Amino acid sequence: MNNKLSPAARREETWGWIMVGPTIIGLVVLNLWPFVQTIYTAFCEHLGFGHYQFVGLANFTRMFQNAEFWKATWNTILFCILTVPVGLFLSLLVAMLLNAKIKFKGGFRTIFFLPLVCAPAAVTMVWRFIFNGEYGILNQIFGTQIGWITDPKFVMISCSIVAIWSNIGYDAVLLLAGLQNIPKTLYEANSIDGAGKVKQFFTITLPMVSPTLFVVMIMRLMSAVKVYDLIYMMVEDTNPAVTSVQSLMYLFYRSSFVAGERGYGSAIVIWTVLLIGLVTVIQFYGQKKWVNYDV
Repeated sequence: MNNKLSPAARREETWGWIMVGPTIIGLVVLNLWPFVQTIYTAFCEHLGFGHYQFVGLANFTRMFQNAEFWKATWNTILFCILTVPVGLFLSLLVAMLLNAKIKFKGGFRTIFFLPLVCAPAAVTMVWRFIFNGEYGILNQIFGTQIGWITDPKFVMISCSIVAIWSNIGYDAVLLLAGLQNIPKTLYEANSIDGAGKVKQFFTITLPMVSPTLFVVMIMRLMSAVKVYDLIYMMVEDTNPAVTSVQSLMYLFYRSSFVAGERGYGSAIVIWTVLLIGLVTVIQFYGQKKWVNYDV
């Protein structure tokens, strides 16, 4: 059997490699190699000017014995619990409303998608004004004097609200695409059998949109575990409530770039990657029980 490629097939293969080459180089240079360096750095102590000294498991030992690290881990988990379920529910609700027969449907889709287009810094400034404890709009409406981003009791809730609001539009668009792929004949047949809207939601809509919902859930969980920029812009380092909302990535930033302890910061990154991997494995195991891929 002759496995040699013809000249035309060989040229096609060469052009294929040329086309995917920049992407492969980018993945290696910008993703794979920095991750390998991070793994190495996690077992070293940064001496400055690019010099490192191998210290074994010292960074991990210090990390697991540090109460601030465990607090940041719990804050990250709590942030996921507060944002992901509520965000998915509201996104699905918005997607179903946008999928209904309403006027100005295109305009409503644009309005819900706008938060993703706006600059994160501008969005944060608006929400910081809303949550301001002295002259914020929220306190003026309710007649309270709550420090929404300075009180440890409320800072996590405030950041979670901003995160949910910022992502609803994008998630709703993805779920809307899943809803529009559901055959209308299923609803028509179900209506003939006497099923109401609530029963149709649980027997048709939810099972049929579950693959898209699963993808959105994975994306949102990974984003929640890696949250940094939102907390960084909402809560300053001098804020007394920073420890109550500090995530793992925020702790990594403070350890690596503020304190200059890059080895310790790299150990935090490795722990975060393992946490993401654990969450992903649990998701893929659980999706066999509730995700329906049958059309």
